[in-house]
Amino acid sequence: MTLAERLEAYLTRTHGQPATVTSLSRISGGASRETYKFDAEIGGEAKGYILRRDPPGSLIETDRRLEFLAIQSFTGRGVAAPEALVLEEEGAELERPFFIMGRIDGGMTGSPFAPDPYAPHGRAIGEQFFSIMGRIAGQPVEDLPILAAADMPRPDECWSQALDYWAGVIDEDELHPQPIVRAAIRRLRANPPPPAQKIAVVHGDYRSGNFLQDGAGKIIAVLDWEMAHLGDPLEDLGWACDPLWSLPGSPTVSGMVSLEEGIAIWERASGLKVDPRAFAWWRLFASVKGQAIWTSAAKEWRDGGFKEPILAFSGWFTARRQDQILAQHLAALEAL
Repeated sequence: MTLAERLEAYLTRTHGQPATVTSLSRISGGASRETYKFDAEIGGEAKGYILRRDPPGSLIETDRRLEFLAIQSFTGRGVAAPEALVLEEEGAELERPFFIMGRIDGGMTGSPFAPDPYAPHGRAIGEQFFSIMGRIAGQPVEDLPILAAADMPRPDECWSQALDYWAGVIDEDELHPQPIVRAAIRRLRANPPPPAQKIAVVHGDYRSGNFLQDGAGKIIAVLDWEMAHLGDPLEDLGWACDPLWSLPGSPTVSGMVSLEEGIAIWERASGLKVDPRAFAWWRLFASVKGQAIWTSAAKEWRDGGFKEPILAFSGWFTARRQDQILAQHLAALEAL
């Protein structure tokens, strides 16, 4: 039975009337989930959907329920989150766990390897990019659906929980000694940041390439919530501003606005202030986190469990660039 036929069987059963699935196609990428787009006609009504299904193996291990509830937490809250529709943790007719979202059509992504990915609308996109991230950071978490699945850390333990997790990934998955990232981990442990100003939803992978824009200067969807959790909102800001997502020497963050402008926009939208010392810690942490992800990619590719080309690219080319960024961060910190 094909995947389209399995989807039809699932939708027919759950809706109590015949469903027809058409135009099912795989979307490239997908480090932690297989992602497909499809159309479905149910009861005479046709709509577009996105399917996110667990793969046999993945670059990072993430909680699909947490991802689903994170998206649900921001649907209709000025964050351009897709509509989260259904979660099946046992797999049902699709055999592996999955969830389905509403599809937002007419959008395109931007590549961090393009010299000017959002031209001629880079400034307009940048203002929205940092504003949306700020709104995520500023949203009170007490009544959000994500609380049903996410752990609530104390403000003074956000940094250590995050660092322990990603350092543990490196411990488990590295294939060879990595002295640069190990030096960064030692520095982060020896110089912890101030406690988080507030506990916020952290998207976890908020960056260039993980949103859709309409080609006319408007962001229409924030994508890839699979690493969402509760923590210090500066984690997202540091990750979004990692130099990895921009060409070397670029005066802007990913072809959008300058770092200083982006921080100012984020502060206005979030109602929070960026402590320079804390931000420096989270920027260095972002590169450690990145190197942990690329380390896992290399291991997954070598072991043969998951042969997506993105794993090979991430595990070698991206990892070497991340080493350069880590070294630059460490040198700059030593010069202070």
